[in-house]
Amino acid sequence: MVNRGLDTELGDPKYARPELERRWLVDQADRPNLEGLDFTLIEDRYIEGTRMRLRRMTRRGETALKLTKKYETERPETRPIVTAYLTEAEHALLASLPAFAMRKRRFHLPVDGRYWSLDLFEGPLARLELVEAEAADEAALDALVPPAWATKEVTHDPRYQCGSLAQTLSIPE
Repeated sequence: MVNRGLDTELGDPKYARPELERRWLVDQADRPNLEGLDFTLIEDRYIEGTRMRLRRMTRRGETALKLTKKYETERPETRPIVTAYLTEAEHALLASLPAFAMRKRRFHLPVDGRYWSLDLFEGPLARLELVEAEAADEAALDALVPPAWATKEVTHDPRYQCGSLAQTLSIPE
């Protein structure tokens, strides 16, 4: 018999996995030409009053629906994350909650032996482009060297977290 005490349930996020990622602003004039490249359309809804994100990802006519929660940590590049995949009906129900919405196109670009995710935002954030990469462990994360067309690292700037961007719908200065 398993006996889970409250201390076990209130500890670290039980079913979370670490998401190890860093992100940078992009020099649009220097980045690769994206014409003709495949991308994933990402439609996010950041549910008001929570750290939860409802996501619809569409690529080549296929769709994935997810509900994700990212937990705060002292190192924002190493957040615990929990994701549940949803049915269309579940997504529709959760989409009725008050939320801050945003859209972006994500391109996966190979640079120096690894794939980087390049996000081009739409709507009021249309001039914003961010590039990010994930790593398998903290040593690899710390050793990441961004593409030459990446400029300022914004991993530690909460204004560039997508939840903040969706709420303000403005590009930080």
